[in-house]
Amino acid sequence: MRVSFTPAPAHVRTVRLVAGAAAQQAGLKGEAVDEVRFAVGEACAQAVARHQRHDLRERVLVECDSSGAGFTVRVSDRAPVDDAANSDPVAMALLSGLVSDLRMTSTVDPPGTTVHLYFR
Repeated sequence: MRVSFTPAPAHVRTVRLVAGAAAQQAGLKGEAVDEVRFAVGEACAQAVARHQRHDLRERVLVECDSSGAGFTVRVSDRAPVDDAANSDPVAMALLSGLVSDLRMTSTVDPPGTTVHLYFR
C-alpha cells in the first residue's frame, strides 16, 4: 500500500486509519494494529512538522509492506536533511517503544528523511 498526502495535520488521522487497515490485511491483530496506527500517526506528525517548519508543500509519502518477515512502514518527507536531527526526542522515544525496529535514513538529492518502522 502506498499513499501520499499534503503536509497538513488534518490528513494524519486518515493515514493512521489506512495504515491500520493495511496492518489488518497483513494479518496483524488487536494491539499490534493499534501500535501500527499510533506509530504511523506519530511518524507522519513529525514529517508534517518538518515540512511546515520549512514551508514545504511537497507530499509526504507513506508505504506499507508485508512482503517480508513482519510488517514495514516507511514515512518519507522532503524536509532538509539537517532538520531530521532536530526531531522531537519524546516522539522518537515513543516510536521506539511501539516498533520492533526503528531507523531513519536521509538523502541529500532530493533532500528528505525516511523513517522506517518495523513490526514483527
